[in-house]
Amino acid sequence: MNEKAKLLETIAGKNRGLLASEMDRVRVLSAIEQLEDHNPNPNPIKTPELLEGNWRLLYTTSKGILGLDRFPVLQLGQIYQCIRTEEAKLYNIAEIVGVPFLEGIVSVSARFEATSDKRVQVKFERYIAGLQRLLGYQSPNKLIKDIETGKKFFPLDFGLESREQQGWLEITYLDDDLRIGRGNEGSVFVLSKEKK
Repeated sequence: MNEKAKLLETIAGKNRGLLASEMDRVRVLSAIEQLEDHNPNPNPIKTPELLEGNWRLLYTTSKGILGLDRFPVLQLGQIYQCIRTEEAKLYNIAEIVGVPFLEGIVSVSARFEATSDKRVQVKFERYIAGLQRLLGYQSPNKLIKDIETGKKFFPLDFGLESREQQGWLEITYLDDDLRIGRGNEGSVFVLSKEKK
């Protein structure tokens, strides 16, 4: 079994990390490190055509993301990171599901700037949250289009200006359909590219 298949098998059934025990986390990190050693694109920033697109989160150790699952009766649906290389923008979109008509969405948009061939500095600019039906949410692409045309969302839609709202992301593995990143808070992210 190759390193990529081994990683995907190791994270299967862990609900993006929510169901991972301490031993699971050790196994996943080991599988991630083995795959990072075989990165086919060691300079990922120089391959924007691979970075571009909507990426679905398969696994993370980020407490900020996993903490979204703490609402009673609600749970995390799909989580996306959508990268638009030409505009140097990214959109983190988390779907909240569980109760009919109360499905929610939490989205943060950011600008990024390459600081090396592997790392981008990320500056978060806008936070949007609310019920999917009130926001008119249908898909990540439609939400991004609405954001870019200047639509205002209710009930929560505000700019993020402070210096605390930034960080960095290092891309440690990238191929046609899998990306691994490590963030400034020590978090690791494994994402799968959505087919168009």
